[in-house]
Amino acid sequence: MANALSIKDLKKEYANGTVALKGVSLDIPEGDFFALLGPNGAGKTTIIGITAGLVNKSSGTVSVFGSDINTDTEQAKTNIGLVGQEVNFNPFEKPLDIVVNQAGYYGIPRSIAIPRAKQILTDLGLAEKMDKTAMSLSGGMKRRLMIARALVNEPKFLILDEPTAGVDVELRRGMWEYLTGLSKKGLTILLTTHYLEEAEQLCKHVAIINKGEIVEQGAMEDVLKRNESSTNTDSKFRGGRLEEVFIKLTSEK
Repeated sequence: MANALSIKDLKKEYANGTVALKGVSLDIPEGDFFALLGPNGAGKTTIIGITAGLVNKSSGTVSVFGSDINTDTEQAKTNIGLVGQEVNFNPFEKPLDIVVNQAGYYGIPRSIAIPRAKQILTDLGLAEKMDKTAMSLSGGMKRRLMIARALVNEPKFLILDEPTAGVDVELRRGMWEYLTGLSKKGLTILLTTHYLEEAEQLCKHVAIINKGEIVEQGAMEDVLKRNESSTNTDSKFRGGRLEEVFIKLTSEK
């Protein structure tokens, strides 16, 4: 099976001397639902930024469905849909216009973009809100709108950077049901989240990054089994299996 994302020896040092990535190598198979987990500042967002063409790497290679992000930039970007952490659309625009305008960046004619946008917004539970101003949406609905915008060009690889932060339980569940359905149809999804129980339930594979280095990766069940016997049991509070592995691998020694 081909890889949706292939990263080899990726390094990033910022101008201020901060070393964000120390030679990361990572493969995400086509059609996978993949979790990239780590503490704040571990390097997750830097990896996403480089993959999406928003951050320049220091060295290493990154390819999306075989297209190098530097030598075949346009094709690589065409394959990607990105949902970032920050809400970054015009709050005075209508959700329908936001999604249709995004389609225009990819050269999709309005005759195709408008019905496609309406369908995606409806699927995400925003049918009654598509002609209101975006500022009238709740926090969870704004997150759904960002997902709709990322999907309008029909990407093969969807990147979700903390997509459910601040989203209530009911909206989160509906969002995951929709995205799981897309994954089953072949969409590759990369998820970063601090809701580790969601990642454990949703994702087939996982990589855990700490201080710019991958400290564990593999099939979710294999990663859990490899680390289960040696997780810290001193704490009176016990989290889920993945949470215990995460704490073990990322805690200060």
